Amino acid sequence: MPASVAIAVVTLLAVVAIMLGETLLSAHNARLLRARGGVEPPGDVYRTMQWAYPACFIAMACEGALTGPAPRDVIGAGLAVFGLAKALKLWAIASLGWRWTFRVIVPPEAPLVTRGPYRLLRHPNYLAVLGELAGVAAIVGAPWSGLVSLAGFGWLIRRRVAIEEAALGLRAHPPAPTVRHRDNL
Repeated sequence: MPASVAIAVVTLLAVVAIMLGETLLSAHNARLLRARGGVEPPGDVYRTMQWAYPACFIAMACEGALTGPAPRDVIGAGLAVFGLAKALKLWAIASLGWRWTFRVIVPPEAPLVTRGPYRLLRHPNYLAVLGELAGVAAIVGAPWSGLVSLAGFGWLIRRRVAIEEAALGLRAHPPAPTVRHRDNL
């Protein structure tokens, strides 16, 4: 088996195994959220994300298998990016606890989480997802499908953030405060 195929297959299998674990946790937490009165907002892009996310990894694995392995230093950088992205995602998951899911489900009266990476970023999980995609693209040597995946999934994340912000009663960019001058009084 050529090295590029082996790297692509092993990487894809590892990503799918992690994804399955995350899926089980997400489903468990979604049941808890719904049992506690959690509500899903209309217009979510979850259904599209549900197939697009794994499709990105499959496309990158196919490109990598066909085009040959990436240079060792690029593979190393990809592993580092993927590892950091996973660490950030796990930190976000741990910080959200039972409120972390693939879906946007907002429990009533629950305060906004402001601990862990949420002290620093509004949506660390989505940054981690982009890091996962970039890392895998580098590991398997898939620059073209990697760029398409980042752009396409980035667009979905942008839409998702708007839906999530609205569901949480927030705005992605709050309006600047109005400054009243003496002349305007």
